[in-house]
Amino acid sequence: MHDLVIFDCDGVLVDSEVLSNQALADNLAGYGLHLTLPECMSLFVGLTTAKCKEKAVELGANLPADWIVELDAETDALLQKGVPLIDGIPDLLSLLDRRSLPYCVASNGTLSKMKVTLGQNGLWDRFKDVMFSVETIGMGKPDPTLFLTAARQLGAASPIVIEDSPSGVTAAIRANMRCLGYAPHGGGERLRELGAEVFTQMSQVPKLLGL
Repeated sequence: MHDLVIFDCDGVLVDSEVLSNQALADNLAGYGLHLTLPECMSLFVGLTTAKCKEKAVELGANLPADWIVELDAETDALLQKGVPLIDGIPDLLSLLDRRSLPYCVASNGTLSKMKVTLGQNGLWDRFKDVMFSVETIGMGKPDPTLFLTAARQLGAASPIVIEDSPSGVTAAIRANMRCLGYAPHGGGERLRELGAEVFTQMSQVPKLLGL
């Protein structure tokens, strides 16, 4: 039986991946790197902003020293216009509360970004005290440190991770944690290859958790 559920944020709790990557694609176009939204998502989903910068430079973008601050501001401004929750998340969190099964969030995103996305959906108060970010931990996925830190600080011996990106699944497997890979629009093959148990709807999670 699991004693902690570790959620990724973008693409698992909130449907923010498309908006975030649209902001990224629009920004990079201004620096000479023109990518379609699908290309951008294929390249960058699940990476820290620092890793996104490294990859964009490798692909030919001439980015300024303060690019990360610039992109974060542009992304937050777009997300503030509205980000929906992933279908089924409110019901799933309510069930975990009723079963007294602890949960937290561990994200490659910044705290300010999560305050925007979770705050507008009523989830900030639920997660603010159990929030693990690359910004505060210092290591991002695919390194397992985020997940290992969450489990250690919350006293979990048998955590389970819910992820939607290859880097997140890789981090979970490296942490020796069971991982559920959320793939509602395809792409589950890659997550499965990396070691995740793939599912397509949040309504499937209770059964996978044995609840």
